[in-house]
Amino acid sequence: MARFLFATWEGGGHVQPMLLAARGLAERGHAVLAISDACNAPDAAALGIPFQPWRTAPSRPDKSPAGDPVKDWLVQSPFEMISALCDKLMFGPSADFARDAAAAIDAFGPDVVVSHELLFGVMAAAEAKGKPFAAFAANLWSLPTIPGMTPFGVGMPPPADEEQLAVNTRLRAATREAFQRGRPALNEARAALGLAPLADVFDQLDRARRILLAVSRAFDFPLALPEPYRYVGPYFADPAWAGEWRAPWPEPLARPLVLVSFSSMYQAQEAVLAKVIEALGDLLVQGLVTLGPALAPADFPAPANVAVVQGAPHSLLYPKAAVVVTHAGHATATRPLMDGVPLLCIPLNRDQPDNAIRLVERGAALKLTRHDSAADIAAAVMRLIEEPAFAAAARSLGAAIAADADARSAEAELLALAAQPLPEPRSL
Repeated sequence: MARFLFATWEGGGHVQPMLLAARGLAERGHAVLAISDACNAPDAAALGIPFQPWRTAPSRPDKSPAGDPVKDWLVQSPFEMISALCDKLMFGPSADFARDAAAAIDAFGPDVVVSHELLFGVMAAAEAKGKPFAAFAANLWSLPTIPGMTPFGVGMPPPADEEQLAVNTRLRAATREAFQRGRPALNEARAALGLAPLADVFDQLDRARRILLAVSRAFDFPLALPEPYRYVGPYFADPAWAGEWRAPWPEPLARPLVLVSFSSMYQAQEAVLAKVIEALGDLLVQGLVTLGPALAPADFPAPANVAVVQGAPHSLLYPKAAVVVTHAGHATATRPLMDGVPLLCIPLNRDQPDNAIRLVERGAALKLTRHDSAADIAAAVMRLIEEPAFAAAARSLGAAIAADADARSAEAELLALAAQPLPEPRSL
């Protein structure tokens, strides 16, 4: 039996995939422990995963906007977003994350530490304790460490010529430099652990024995991953807060179902949701808007053909849906394809523009901006319903994603890592 410590933070859709990988190991007889924000305790309990909250590191008691440490809906540019991540999550509190992770390592005695890709303090603690660690990302890779990767968050297709490749390279270099604002805080955390300072913050990732991307290789643009990166397939499940499904209409439906989902986290999505609701009210469709825990249905008046609910199990609704309208977070951008459902993507921030461009380039989606009108949204929804090429492209891409989901391999990678010889501790 091997022992695995999983460490993550409340950032939305990446929590569930990591917990599912932990459950996969537990089902094989291994010991697991998850450490995260206090509000993730119900998610862990629903999957039977032992859990403890952060004690000194930031730990959100609930999923309300007020507790979000990054508040990325307030930033105005990708470089402001990098600054917020560095200061509020990745490096600013890295000493606190390292302290909590080191205590959990001492108490639990893991063979492997699995850290969310942004928790550099956790990685430093594992290094100091001589524990092999893996970085785990439940989205397209977000950091500027892979040659040839399109810059994160800008929604760019792969470069088509040398000029675009040069722009790509310059953006990646500028992005990498922007993250260096976190180096003093990270090195301070490392010094407290007895570790040598780093010349570049991303040298911390060089200590990782695995970097696991819990996404479908078929969904990403073609990219040769260097060592120790691995595609391990997507991990999907309805979250604990989704609740049971009781249809608010007579079934079977006489009209096409349009399912709307704009993040389980607050991302200032109220205005976009209001326009989507208005647009669906003008169409001969049945709309279902699922808000997630950060918003209240009472704040969204809707016409008779649109139901607004806190949550619903999407896995039961995708097979019934004609279209999904979404911000294009990773799970909502990819899971509907497995049921052949095309998407209307209205990205807000984070990885959403990157997910959307991958769907648009494959013909499985249309993309609008948050500034487009209700009439534009209505027209796009009708195109997706009436033009069969979108559903055909969704089915084709969805079949490849489903094959990757069936072959998902994070557990096997982590077990192989546990079986490798321990690295020598690095110290001053």
